[in-house]
Amino acid sequence: MEHFCPCRNTACRCQPANHDQSCTPCIEKDLRQHETPSYFFDLVIRPGEQVQNCSIDAFTRRVMDHGADKQS
Repeated sequence: MEHFCPCRNTACRCQPANHDQSCTPCIEKDLRQHETPSYFFDLVIRPGEQVQNCSIDAFTRRVMDHGADKQS
């Protein structure tokens, strides 16, 4: 079965297409670094916008800002 991963960063060493460990390396890295998977940001960023900080705090701020934008 082909691996499914919503992450578009195919150059990442954790990308399931680059190994046979499914999502495990990505999840381990995110937990160790207190990060949110980068593809979660796709739900709250503008098209073409780049994400440099994948921390949980940065994601939370983005979610709150995105909610405020939708209410305006």
